[in-house]
Amino acid sequence: MPFLSDNVLDNGIAYVVSHGSRLDICSQEPANYTEATSTYTLGNKTSLSAGSPQNGASSGRRTIIPAITDGAVTGTDDATHWAYSKTTSTTELLAAQALSAPQAVTSGNEFTLDAISITFPDPS
Repeated sequence: MPFLSDNVLDNGIAYVVSHGSRLDICSQEPANYTEATSTYTLGNKTSLSAGSPQNGASSGRRTIIPAITDGAVTGTDDATHWAYSKTTSTTELLAAQALSAPQAVTSGNEFTLDAISITFPDPS
């Protein structure tokens, strides 16, 4: 059976925790920072802080990005994905995933988003 120490998984999670700061809602799944923050973005929230590494809901290790109640919508379309990025000194897309359901958004409004779990699962 494969095995990875929690310390190994935590180091990956720690990178997300210490470097991530911007969450975008996107019209499709981005493959890089430019797509996440420019090409497909429909809105964003900056100055976010992910939580400390912890046990995953069912396995592995995770960090939680707190719920967003006041994200700025900058485009009009259906948001289908979220993207979490590093924005300091160098830029990098850290994680992206589909929303549980598409959400219509309109430029000039605010968006809300439940807390997000970024999980590194145990090897199987």
